[in-house]
Amino acid sequence: FGTSTAAGKVQLGPTNDYAGLIGVRYNFGVAPPPPPPAAAPAPAVQPARSYLVFFDWDKATLTDRARQIIKEAADNSTRVQYTRIEVNGYTDTSGTPRYNMGLSIRRANAVKAELMRDGVPESAITTQGFGETHLLVPTGPGVREPQNRRVEIIIR
Repeated sequence: FGTSTAAGKVQLGPTNDYAGLIGVRYNFGVAPPPPPPAAAPAPAVQPARSYLVFFDWDKATLTDRARQIIKEAADNSTRVQYTRIEVNGYTDTSGTPRYNMGLSIRRANAVKAELMRDGVPESAITTQGFGETHLLVPTGPGVREPQNRRVEIIIR
């Protein structure tokens, strides 16, 4: 590289030398860093709850048992966060399709009115009549089937 003098000084010559230092460090027995915390799970979506209210033949009036079921639905709707309550009316096949459509709507409206009396806001309730479609018990035309004379309350 160069020459040294008696005084211990080093004189560098005209060379263009460069020096560098590279090192590797490894620690034995050191635990790896902990994994990042897991993301919080998304809140569970409440499944839809369904309640069935049955009616006497050719009636849209509520029985005492129907009022109990509607009260239970109204009470449960306040315990869970719901977005809407669907009230769907149905009939059996014993009337004309046009008459049954009107009867199913009257039944749905009777249940809606009772839900509102039990504290459910009207804005949370939608009603729809399906007449003699979507039979719970398949029957032929003109059959009086009690299970088909119903309103279904669905809390979503």
